[in-house]
Amino acid sequence: MPIPDFEDRLDKYAATIVSVGLGLQPGQRLMINTPVLAAPLVHAVAAIAYQNGCPLVDVNWRDELLELVRYQHAGRDTFTEYPIYRAEGAHQLVSEGGALLSITGENPDLLKDQDPELITTARKTALTHMKPVYDLLDRNGFNWAIASYPTESWASKVFPGLDPAVQIERLWEAIFQVCRITHQDPVSAWRAHITELQARAAYLTQQQYQSLAYRAPGTDLSIGLADGHMWLGGSGTTDGGIEFTPNLPTEEVFSLPHRERIDGVVTASLPLSYAGSLIEGFCLTFKEGRVVHIQAERGEDILRQMIAIDEGMSSLGEVALVAQGSPVAKTGVLFYNTLLDENASSHIALGDGLNFCLQGGNNVPEEEYTARGGNSSLSHVDFMIGSAEMDIDGVLEDGTRQPVMRSGEWAFQI
Repeated sequence: MPIPDFEDRLDKYAATIVSVGLGLQPGQRLMINTPVLAAPLVHAVAAIAYQNGCPLVDVNWRDELLELVRYQHAGRDTFTEYPIYRAEGAHQLVSEGGALLSITGENPDLLKDQDPELITTARKTALTHMKPVYDLLDRNGFNWAIASYPTESWASKVFPGLDPAVQIERLWEAIFQVCRITHQDPVSAWRAHITELQARAAYLTQQQYQSLAYRAPGTDLSIGLADGHMWLGGSGTTDGGIEFTPNLPTEEVFSLPHRERIDGVVTASLPLSYAGSLIEGFCLTFKEGRVVHIQAERGEDILRQMIAIDEGMSSLGEVALVAQGSPVAKTGVLFYNTLLDENASSHIALGDGLNFCLQGGNNVPEEEYTARGGNSSLSHVDFMIGSAEMDIDGVLEDGTRQPVMRSGEWAFQI
């Protein structure tokens, strides 16, 4: 690997994941879900975790080609099968105070030629079994993080036409840059960045906008915000007081929409990589909080199947604001990976909402969460809608509008 000081940077990346991302505490067990090709990063993370008092690092390895083999050869009636022990083991780990790390890096086009209905069946089956874990996550019940690792199949999609070694090198350089690993002290750089995001979130929470109004080419959308919503950004805190930063990188401040107060049309500004398939050039029309029209240039079948997973997938569970001048956007790279692309653009998410975006939300009963506008679903899928041509206004209770973003950049000072 011709990247200067690659091993040193990989160790810094692993240390940032453990300390900033997970906020892993001495005595906490750690479970890692990862592609097999990410083994060098897993080894580095495990070494740091053990050095910091982790009693056990357990790893669930994934092989994308094995997943493809299943779709090519398994019986069409077998896609409701799921290794239940994985879900039960993950739930036991986080229920007993453990932490969870997911590493991404799969081929965005892995399942592009496979049956969308089978993809949806397998996805829904996994989400159903993992629901107890995600329910805890929605209430900040444990510390978790997602990070990425370049693989050949992913890098070839991001940088086509280059030598494979160069593709991997370019993707590593981009990830190290946006994750602040190129800073002399990445942890300190992250702390300063998190402080800025939290200041923006505090400003927006104080305003208590009733809704946000979006205007851009192909987008004319109003998103109501849940009653007693909070804006968050950067790091979160578990019920047990552990600070963690779930997404590396992260450039967003986000909150909870009101599932019944969404109206208008929205056009995606970047492709969506979902379950091994790409959905491109799509727009959705909402009426009274529900998707009533779907259109896509590519992947419309998988988009329709995704939204049909359950009733909650036809409404929104998250609204997130990202400046077009973010470090991820400045790379000029389309990553075909939601973890990265969502931090280059303002975005919204279909499906499950985050309880902790409500005041007192970690302990709010489900019926109150619903009454205040929260949306529930098995799934949560972010897609990007921001651009340098987007303006966003915050609408107060009396109808007064205040600029939140102009031409994709923040329109207020902190």
